[in-house]
Amino acid sequence: MTRHLLEVDSLTSQELATVLDLAERADPPQVLAGKGVALLFEKPSLRTRNATEMAVVQLGGHPLSLRAEEVDVGVREPAPDVARALSLYHAAIGARVFEHTTLEAMAAVASVPVVNLLSDSSHPCQALADLLTIRSHFGRLGGLDVAYVGDFNNVARSLGLASALAGMALRYACPEGYGPSETDLGAVRALGGTVLSVTEPAEAAAGAHVVCTDVWTSMGAEDEAEHRRRAFEGFTVDEELMARAGEGAVFLHCLPAHRGEEVTAAVVDGPQSLVWQQAENRMHAVRGLLLFLLSETDQPT
Repeated sequence: MTRHLLEVDSLTSQELATVLDLAERADPPQVLAGKGVALLFEKPSLRTRNATEMAVVQLGGHPLSLRAEEVDVGVREPAPDVARALSLYHAAIGARVFEHTTLEAMAAVASVPVVNLLSDSSHPCQALADLLTIRSHFGRLGGLDVAYVGDFNNVARSLGLASALAGMALRYACPEGYGPSETDLGAVRALGGTVLSVTEPAEAAAGAHVVCTDVWTSMGAEDEAEHRRRAFEGFTVDEELMARAGEGAVFLHCLPAHRGEEVTAAVVDGPQSLVWQQAENRMHAVRGLLLFLLSETDQPT
């Protein structure tokens, strides 16, 4: 049976731990030797493209990146046909798309693993990198408290599910109207996670081991930027907010960061920040994930 990763909870808790273990292998097996991996980018990318291409290279494979205008999914050719064609040439498909339904349509017919490199609803590979960064720093995941401050977006959703699978408690602090729905909170709790949604950043950050944030305006919503700046006033992660976190707390941001908006320069560039380790771990996390998915695919059904 072909395994796909469309969201973090495509994995069990044990499988998640296995992916993180595989990500830390210094000399990974060359499971992609002589094989290609198709990488479809409907959205521009810096970290995702570089991290994923290099992960494929480190497994002995050849990454082939495709820009939106080269494929034009849903216009020039429907998503299922794109997935069927790419499955003929490649050992896996990665896609960074606008609509999550595009990934679902591809995964429904692809005969090779399909990996969500970002969609409007989730960002599972980022969550894997976050967990790898936290585990590398603290030596564990279970029992840690994580605060997420800002917009409940695709990054926040995947982080919530990943935290539940890893045994971490998560507190969201979002302005009214920009927080998780009851369905989102229920999905975390259904995995056994502890999650709280509040509207005061200080309440979420109090005693936390990790404080996370992301941009206030995600790609594709630029016309809302000014309105969001007003709505998110008071949600900047600054030194005062980090001081409310626990002793030895660290700061995470998936990048790019808008200094002076969702985070101050003093925090993102300061001693508590792990954002560059986090960025590097995007590569290691994808490498571990591909190792896991390809070994699962090679197993007899």
